[in-house]
Amino acid sequence: MQKTTARIGMVNFINTAPIYDVWQRTVHRPEWRITEAPPTALNRMLFNNELDLGFISSHEYAAHPSQYRILSDLSISATGPVGSVFLFSTLKPHDLSEKRILLSSKSQTSACLVKIILEEFYRVYPIYVSGEIRPDSGVHPNPGEETGESVSALLAIGDDAIRLNSIGNYPVSLDLSEVWLRHTGLPFVFAVWAVREDFFTKHPDCVNEIHQELLRCISIGKEELSEISRRVAPRIPMPRDECFAYLSGMEYGLEPDKQKALNLFFEYLIKRGEGAAEALPLRIC
Repeated sequence: MQKTTARIGMVNFINTAPIYDVWQRTVHRPEWRITEAPPTALNRMLFNNELDLGFISSHEYAAHPSQYRILSDLSISATGPVGSVFLFSTLKPHDLSEKRILLSSKSQTSACLVKIILEEFYRVYPIYVSGEIRPDSGVHPNPGEETGESVSALLAIGDDAIRLNSIGNYPVSLDLSEVWLRHTGLPFVFAVWAVREDFFTKHPDCVNEIHQELLRCISIGKEELSEISRRVAPRIPMPRDECFAYLSGMEYGLEPDKQKALNLFFEYLIKRGEGAAEALPLRIC
């Protein structure tokens, strides 16, 4: 019997190491082809049918819900501080109205989250620009932006955020997951594992097999977290114990409280015109 080829997208930040490190060592299925990329790239590829399933930004599901189903028991989430999604600022949040904020071009969910936090929670309305975050200098505007014009704050995610946080150049650093918890009482779900509706319809057995392998990897990854931390810490670089503490705070399930958090986030997106009404109720398989 011919094996089904599956094109799988994996976020290439160290926060996926408890899954991806185990996958790379233990899953030997050449017909399952992995693409590593930042969230925004995976979002685009899944939407354009260049991938069949993968970790994507929660916002991408909300924007195009009819295209996808969410795999149960899988996410990238945090309850309280996440340690890798920060708004670094020279000013306090209440002073950011009409100030320029640089949003990482690698981000989709976190870019929406920072707008919700500032506009809905703090009632301030900055000017947003998108660009590349460079840990050495902090900002690097995209072509077309006014090069050299200063920003008062920047949003960094993933490994970039960890590096910038260790440098400590900004007097104010807001961990967005911590702010969300303080205002909502809920965890925050940054990414979900989504499968294209057409692929799921044609190949449900393949999707289920990949799903079970991912859950197995998570289980092993939790058991081997200390050793995984030792292997991936040099990528930042950061001390092993700090990497272990960071990865220990990551959550990879999709329990009822996380589904409730997704519902609330999507309600905000829909209200703001940044998500489709069809995003609710969640389509979980």
